[in-house]
Amino acid sequence: MAQVIMPKMGDGMTEGTILRWLKKEGDTVEIGDIIAEVETDKASVELPAEASGKLANILAKEGDTVPVGTVIAEILGEGEQPQVTTPAEPAVAAEEPAAPRGEIAVSEPEVSPTEAPARERVKASPLARRIAEEAGIDLAMVRGTGPGGRIVERDVQQFIAARQAAPRVPVAEPSPAVSPPEAAALTGGEPLSRMRRLIAERTTLTKQTVPHFYVTMDIDMTEVMALRERLNAALPEDAPKISVNDLVTKACALALARYPQVNALYQHDRVYPSSEVHIGIMVAVPGGLLAPVLRHCERKTLRQIAAETRQLVEKARSGRLASDEYTGATFSISNLGMYGVDEFIAIINPPAVAILAVGAVQKQPVALDDDTVAVRPRMKVTLSADHRALDGAVAAEFLRELKRILENPYTMIE
Repeated sequence: MAQVIMPKMGDGMTEGTILRWLKKEGDTVEIGDIIAEVETDKASVELPAEASGKLANILAKEGDTVPVGTVIAEILGEGEQPQVTTPAEPAVAAEEPAAPRGEIAVSEPEVSPTEAPARERVKASPLARRIAEEAGIDLAMVRGTGPGGRIVERDVQQFIAARQAAPRVPVAEPSPAVSPPEAAALTGGEPLSRMRRLIAERTTLTKQTVPHFYVTMDIDMTEVMALRERLNAALPEDAPKISVNDLVTKACALALARYPQVNALYQHDRVYPSSEVHIGIMVAVPGGLLAPVLRHCERKTLRQIAAETRQLVEKARSGRLASDEYTGATFSISNLGMYGVDEFIAIINPPAVAILAVGAVQKQPVALDDDTVAVRPRMKVTLSADHRALDGAVAAEFLRELKRILENPYTMIE
């Protein structure tokens, strides 16, 4: 007999919603068969069977939101009988009050007597709630098409699309009784979305526990900008163009392969240099930040990096990243150059030991070796490094190698 539990699919996940059972009780399943679809606060993912047998004792219905670790079904072998009569206690305590004995713990408490506002009673999946919060949508306005009328991701996305397509109508203005701005200010502002809260917790912990130091270098981008122009001119019109960030990513992959101390993880007082380069690309999404991971960058061509980065960014912005697509980074890049930011520092994304902050490419006057002055495109990069694992000299050598590659970009072309 094997228990099917609500899995933990990524840092910060405490609960998930059963969107749909793809197998019913009595069905025979094999290891790896997709038996259900689960929605977290970041994405909708498929739940594979981890044992072969007969699916039985489905304890969490479609639409139920249960904490990570909760038994949601069983897979029985020949002659075996169900063992679980009520859902197991979750391994991680949920934020919501415990459910009555004998019932599945769901994310929304039952009707509260007095103070709970109407939106608390709206049944919605975690991902739908997050998207609605980030878009400033009252879920009471959204029609749910999920199990039992629960609002799921597609309902909110359709509502957003319809709202954007519809012409602005004056009557649609909310009444002051619903959301008076003054009242919100008096009660301390809007609550953080789940993603915002997770970012707040992680960055606070990181800044408090990881001793950061920073090294900045100025890079001449004359040659790399010329290479980018030539490469993009040679691409078909419908092909994804190569961006500055793609070139920086490729250059980082080459430099990290030569400096594995920078491409490392720090855990439990040990440093683990990695020969595989998995770069997290920081992506701004409504209400927060995600870092989809471009795996094995050391093996990828520039065009592969460009194409895969776009796919990951699109999935991040639509909330469809799988858990293995935003975990496991050995290094990260945060680029604010497209906003005109010339220089900044970034917070390390543990357990990685370093992150690179990339500024804008800007024309600047430069003193040349013959004492003349010329205007050249320049870019500042700042490496944030964990002093427990790295020293300034290694960080500087890595940046010097990165600078050498970007100033001689044809070495990036295989």
